[in-house]
This record gives sequence, structure tokens and C-alpha cells, in this order.
Amino acid sequence: MADLTKKTLRDSAGMRWTALLLLALAMFCAYIFMDILSPVQDMVQSQLGWTKTHFGAMQGSETFLNVFIFFLIFAGIILDKMGVRFTAVLSGGVMLVGALIKWYAVSASFVGSGLEQWFTDNLNYIPGFEEIGVAPFTRGMPASAKLAALGFMIFGCGAEMAGITVSRGIVKWFKGKDTALAMGSEMALARLGVATCMLFSPMFAKMGGVVDVSRSVAFGVVLLAIALIMFIIYFFMDKKLDEQTGEAEEKDDPFKISDIGSILKDQGFWLVAILCVLYYSAIFPFQKYAVNMIQCNLTLTAPQAGSFWAGTGVTAIQYVIMLIVAGSAFASNFVKNKSLKIGLLATAIVALVSYCVMGYMRQSAEAIFAVFPLLAVGITPILGNYVGNKGKAASMLVLGSLLLIACHLTFAFVLPLFKGNTVGGVFVAYLTILVLGASFSLVPAALWPSVPKLVNQKVIGSAYALIFWIQNIGLWLFPLMIGKVLDATNGDVIAKVGAGEMSEEVAAVSYDYTWALVMLASLGVCALLVGLYLRIVDGKKNLGLEKPFNEDAAAAAAE
Repeated sequence: MADLTKKTLRDSAGMRWTALLLLALAMFCAYIFMDILSPVQDMVQSQLGWTKTHFGAMQGSETFLNVFIFFLIFAGIILDKMGVRFTAVLSGGVMLVGALIKWYAVSASFVGSGLEQWFTDNLNYIPGFEEIGVAPFTRGMPASAKLAALGFMIFGCGAEMAGITVSRGIVKWFKGKDTALAMGSEMALARLGVATCMLFSPMFAKMGGVVDVSRSVAFGVVLLAIALIMFIIYFFMDKKLDEQTGEAEEKDDPFKISDIGSILKDQGFWLVAILCVLYYSAIFPFQKYAVNMIQCNLTLTAPQAGSFWAGTGVTAIQYVIMLIVAGSAFASNFVKNKSLKIGLLATAIVALVSYCVMGYMRQSAEAIFAVFPLLAVGITPILGNYVGNKGKAASMLVLGSLLLIACHLTFAFVLPLFKGNTVGGVFVAYLTILVLGASFSLVPAALWPSVPKLVNQKVIGSAYALIFWIQNIGLWLFPLMIGKVLDATNGDVIAKVGAGEMSEEVAAVSYDYTWALVMLASLGVCALLVGLYLRIVDGKKNLGLEKPFNEDAAAAAAE
């Protein structure tokens, strides 16, 4: 008979959180690489000669294979058949291979190579995609952009595989032991990857006084090599756990083709899927252009060369302050001592103000946008707890959509009014970005817990796979669409560059983003309408979206 009192790695809080840290840091590195070129888009345009459409096609390529060869579904099958350990290491390897290809594409070594000539001569026409204007490769697209897109496609396969694997790993290690807290912690750390990318990618690109965007990508490659090492260490920890427990790895129900028919007839599935693709398409593609949007809408004057504010040391200091903001705000959610809670919140607020002042002094668009995830990190646990104990999920979806619309319209019509007013413009930018981050917490905190109430439990695993697949369609399409809209509505800028009247450097920060932002706000309007309809359906069918999600809280509310 097995010794039921035998302690395993999972029974040790230290080992559980070590396993979580390994998985979370790997995803943190992946999130950094996802947007590694976003904060240096102006440099990419001037150095590599990409247009906004080329940049958008490359950025959208991350999810191309997930959508069109259904790799998202295959990743789930691999995870189900091979388990967490194997899939984690495989995903880390795939991400690293894709990243290395992308790095080579933007490096000086690629210029003049036979491979550059091959990519120039080939992949100029993709039947079907070319006709509707959404081809990943097009005639006239620089060879560097084509190869970078190919590398990013491969990276995207690994990143999607890593995402579902990490979630399974957390469930395995925290079964019955603060799973929600572990999930929230992993998400918070991963979101900090966005801010980390915004601060450090430009620093590496400008290092030494010579602009080279390949250094930014190389920084991301090194981090993904570290992520692979994290997954390998996790492999041995997880193997040891299974040896101690004698358990086989847990498996979810695999995706079944036969499930598709019943899922597509489910109204709840379509409400969640449509809301998901609309909302996330207005957030993640925007991240890839946000820094350049700020550069184009604000008058930012670079600090004097050689000054403290122009140095690389200030980036490290600002990053430490950012970690203090995120750590204090996140920790305040789990402290019961009122004095300590107030102290942590006060620390977070003071640190946030200090960070914002430093961003203003640096006159840095990337440092300004880096505040995006900070408010989200602090309030995500609050919102998750609120949905669990109070409910109001449908109302939160509506509120999140309203905030999204307001933010994109502010970027489109209010921020440009502050061109030349540095203080006012930076203040409006900071405030709007922080509110957008709050919206980014509201919707996921309400959306994902609602899925089990809207979709038939028998096919929920397959429904999740389809929802993620539909979401990936938007994440592929809208980076490309933003680039196309920018090129279509800024013909004067493109014409001046062609005539030699404007340099590429000046052109890169002279685009009018109004209509691109209106397009994103329109997605928010559609999400709002779906959210309002969801409230109506909830009222008629009593789905329970406005009621507490936790069973104990729901029972107490019913008494």
C-alpha cells in the first residue's frame, strides 16, 4: 500500500512556486519577443526600408500558421499526447528557432546574401490572399521583411504551444492549492514582459550611438534561450514529481472534429468568440503600433547627448521603479493587515508618479507606453476576486468595452491637439494608457470565467480551442490592416519621401493615426454591442453572469 503521508515536491510551497517561477519567466521572455520590434518601429522603417504595410504584415504573421494550418489545434493534440514536460521543451525550442531566423533577417549578415536574393525573387504572390489584400508576403516587400515574417510565424507556433502548456503545468502543480492565485501571478509577470520590451528594446537598438535594430532582436533571442533553459529545468522537476506520485500526466479531452457541429450551434459560444476576437483585436495589434503613434502625436525632444536622461543607466533605474510599482500593487491584494496594505498602495502610487516623471524627462515614447500593464497588474486580482464573490461579469464586459472605445478615440482626436504642448500631451498619454490597461484587466477577468456558463460543458475543451483559433484570426489580420490604413491615409508623407522632400527618419514619426485608431474604436463599439446583447441574454435565460461565480458566495447571495 502506498504511503499516503509521503511528501512530494508539490506539497512544498517553495518547490511549487519555484515551478511556477520557471514557467512564468519563460512566458515573460516570450512576451518580450512578441513585441520586440514594436518600440523601434520608426528605426525599422528608416533602417530597413519597410513601409507600415510591410511592418504590419510581419507583425501579423505571428499567428498566421496557427490560423491557416490549424497549428493551434495541433499544439493541443501534442500536449495531450506527449504531456507537459515534452511540450514545454518543444515549445521553447520552436520559439528559439523562429527568433534566430527573425534575427538573421534584420541583421547585416543577411544583406547581400544568396538567401536575400532568393526571398527577393520569390514569395511575391500568394493565391487567394493577394486578391483580398491580406497576403503575408507581397510583391515589393523587402526580403528582410519576408524572412522576418517567416521566423515570426515559427516563433508564434512555439509561443501558442507554450501558453497552453504553462497553463496545464500550473494546474498540475497547484491542484487544490491556490490555483487562481498562481494563474494570476503568472499572467501578471507575463504582462510585465510588454513593459520590459518597451524600455529595453530601444536601448539596445541605440547602444553605442549607432542604430541597429538587430541588437534589439538579439536581446530577445538571448531571453528565449534562457526561456528554453527554464523549460529544461522544469522538465526535470516535473519528472521528479511524477516519480514521487506515481501518477500519469493529466490530460484534457482532446479536440474532436465531431464537436464542431454542436459548438457552432451554441449561441453562447458565438457570443464569447465574437466578443473575444473584437476586444483582443483592438488591444494586441495596437500594442505593436502604440509607441510610433505616440511619437507621431507628441512633440518629444530628445535629451541632450551625454546627459543623465540620455544615458542607458536611467533605463535600468526606471525599470527597477516599474518593478516596485507592479510588485507593491500586486502584493497589496493579498495582505490582510490594513496598515501594510495602505503602505504597499502608497508605495505603488509614489513609485508610479516617479516613473511617469522620469518618462517625461526622458522624452521617450516607449517609456511612456511602458506604463500600459502596470495598473492591470495591480487590479487584475481585485477584479478576479470581485467576479468570484460579487458577479457582474456581463456589466464588466460592457464597462471594459466603453473604456476601450474612449481610449482609442482619445488617442485619435484629443492627443493630437497637444502637439507642441509636451507637458499636457504626456499627461493625456499617460492617463489614457493607464485607463486602457484597466480595460485590459476588466474584460479578461470577466470573459474567461464566463465561458463555462455560456458553453455546453461536454464540449468546453473543444470550444476553448475554437475560441482561441478565432481570436488568432483577428491577431493576424489587424496588425496588417492597421499598416494598410496608415499607408492609405498618409499618401502625402509617402509622396514626400519618394520625392526626396522628407527623410525616412522624419517620415517614420510623421504619420496621421486618426483613421487607424477609429478602426480600432469601431471594434470596441462592436464589442460593446455584443456585451449589451449578452446582458439581455443573461437576463432572459438566467445564465448567472451577473451572479457570484464562487459556489460559496453564490449560495450566500441566494440565502
